[in-house]
Amino acid sequence: MSAPIRIGVFDSGVGGLSVLRHLITELPHVQYIYVGDTARVPYGNKSVATIAHYAAQSATFLRSKGVDMIVVACNTVSAAALDIVEAIAEVPVVGMIQPAARAALERSPSKRIGVIGTRATIESDAYALALYAHGGTENVTVVQHACPLLVALAEEGWLAHPATLAIIEEYLRPLLDQAVDTIILGCTHFPLLAEAIEQVAPVALIDPGYWATRHVKRLLGEQSLPQQRSPRTARVEYYVTDVPTNFAAVARQFLGFEIGQPHRLSLEEIVPISAE
Repeated sequence: MSAPIRIGVFDSGVGGLSVLRHLITELPHVQYIYVGDTARVPYGNKSVATIAHYAAQSATFLRSKGVDMIVVACNTVSAAALDIVEAIAEVPVVGMIQPAARAALERSPSKRIGVIGTRATIESDAYALALYAHGGTENVTVVQHACPLLVALAEEGWLAHPATLAIIEEYLRPLLDQAVDTIILGCTHFPLLAEAIEQVAPVALIDPGYWATRHVKRLLGEQSLPQQRSPRTARVEYYVTDVPTNFAAVARQFLGFEIGQPHRLSLEEIVPISAE
């Protein structure tokens, strides 16, 4: 009997658990190793060099665990340092940008597409470049806006709070003024706020974690495999660089079920890697 497939998933913190949820729902027979760099979150306001260095450390750790694939469950890393991860991984690497861009173009009748994310993701223009590359600069209009406050609101659990709705409305006004009909949720926290976002903007929402999972399934050729009884039966090892006091509650919010105590991991113990 062949060994089970092992997929490494990493993020700057707990937001990547929303991607892991899609993965274990669609592929619960796979073994997962999740790394959340909770001691150094957020990545969205850090330099590209720092993001690349942190991503290299996570990728090196996952490579040492013998994974067969790495999913970069972080839009910021996917935008700023996917090439660094690919150079280190020695296995297939799936990021958030390309699958979401293709899905947005397929679902947008007008090809007027909005993108919301962290400052680093938006400033990288990674989504815009992917959308233009697949759809053509003459045919596609991209409107982007950084929404950093939404991360804290999602982790706080203020998913339908009046303050959250007011902030979302303020953030999305530039997109709606440009008549976008599709919005890419370019941060792993934002799918938790999808219902609130839909109240403000009745447009198609693209969850990159879902479309990245679809891409993983295509790469593995796993579409026809039988599913297990429940995603809760999936085997997952959780590693974090710090255990926040609210970790259990936030993890339950992202995953939809309880998890055990995560392993504490010091990424700084990994041999330093140049991000050049």
